[in-house]
Amino acid sequence: VHLIPVNPVREDGLNPKSRKRIMPDLLTEPPAIDPVYEAQVYCNIPTIAERSMEGHAPHYFKLVSVQVLIRHGDRYPLYAIPKTKRPDIDCMLVPSRKPSHPQLEAFIKHMSKGSAAQMDGSLSSLPHFPSHSLCEMGELTQTGVVQHLRNGQLLREIYISKHKLLPGDWAAKQLYLESTGKSRTLQSALALLYTFLPDFDWKKINVRHQWSSIFCSGSCDCPMRNHYLEEEQRRQYSLRVKNNDLEKIYVDMARIVGIPTRQLRASNPIDSLLCYFCHNVSFPCTKAGCINMEHFKVIKRHQLKDERERQEKKLYFLYALLATHPLLNQTVNRLQRIAEGKKEEVFVLYSAHDVTLSPVLSALGITEARFPRFAARLVFELWQDGKRPKEHFIRILYNGADVTFQTSFCKDHYKRSSKPMCPLEKFVNFVKRDMFLIFNSTSYYDACHRRAL
Repeated sequence: VHLIPVNPVREDGLNPKSRKRIMPDLLTEPPAIDPVYEAQVYCNIPTIAERSMEGHAPHYFKLVSVQVLIRHGDRYPLYAIPKTKRPDIDCMLVPSRKPSHPQLEAFIKHMSKGSAAQMDGSLSSLPHFPSHSLCEMGELTQTGVVQHLRNGQLLREIYISKHKLLPGDWAAKQLYLESTGKSRTLQSALALLYTFLPDFDWKKINVRHQWSSIFCSGSCDCPMRNHYLEEEQRRQYSLRVKNNDLEKIYVDMARIVGIPTRQLRASNPIDSLLCYFCHNVSFPCTKAGCINMEHFKVIKRHQLKDERERQEKKLYFLYALLATHPLLNQTVNRLQRIAEGKKEEVFVLYSAHDVTLSPVLSALGITEARFPRFAARLVFELWQDGKRPKEHFIRILYNGADVTFQTSFCKDHYKRSSKPMCPLEKFVNFVKRDMFLIFNSTSYYDACHRRAL
């Protein structure tokens, strides 16, 4: 479903009189799953200005912290379809080429001077922007850079210009930045920060390296998380082997390419085909024929069916709770410190992957959300009640839509409250206690080491 505001919102998304509550409108999308439409949403090609609901609150509320979890922008495939020519995509940044951004040229110049930045571990050896005339595997594209320049600009208009979250002379300690060790996540973070910060000063940029794609830091030892992930992978496999249409398509594609079906399947062709699709490049051909839109639709349709079944079966949800607890616990601890009056780390950016965002959405109970598109953003806002300064509330937004009341811990709160947000303590209780109830446990360690019944 699309999530739309109940009241009209201006183009810039800053209508202070809106009730800021989002309700699903079931009539805005095709009734049946349309794999081409869903693929276009996933590509997230920068076109019209985006509407967003970030930064909305009653006028007497004060915004005190924003934490943002992003997926990197558009990238070159991680896998190649054997015996086909790789998609011909240029990863040089060329401001005159579409899609572009008014600040792309200045961004390239500024990124070339980044020696003063402090980057943890392997991040210091990564390039600050993509620069190959034929993209390398997994490399961020110009589209990916532009997606995050736009994200940063949108968040700046709301959080800096309107809410003054950071002053013009902001200090390094007011930011917390963390990225996985891939060039695409670091470059996505830098693109967003470049258009977001009041002044992008390399001396104040300190990016921490996160070696785990689920951001579990020092709490990664969790045997039961791995158990549920293996069970989930078995479910995926079972669904795939039952899909006769999918098997026929794989057999046909393997014949065109001239390799065994098993080898084609192992090359994860949807990853590569999505790149052709998002960049409007013809699918690959051989002497035996061409991979075509029908092949693409069947594979994409299966992917969408898999996502739907994954939400219905609880295996992924159990995995997600254990996978995301360390990150959510870190988030809650930081929000509590800021609510107590600490002024550090008021803006947080985690630059991550679909395998980071997807379990977080699942763990929070936001089951209606689409699979994370390129440059997806999940935002946690912390607000202080001006009339009762000790009271703090959170709002959670996904790609600009308010999903606070889709969360399992705040689903019913809005029925009893006139405020369009959720009390901070509800989020705290969920992360510190309620996440473990389904495992019949009282702590993360216990849930991680207690055998499944």
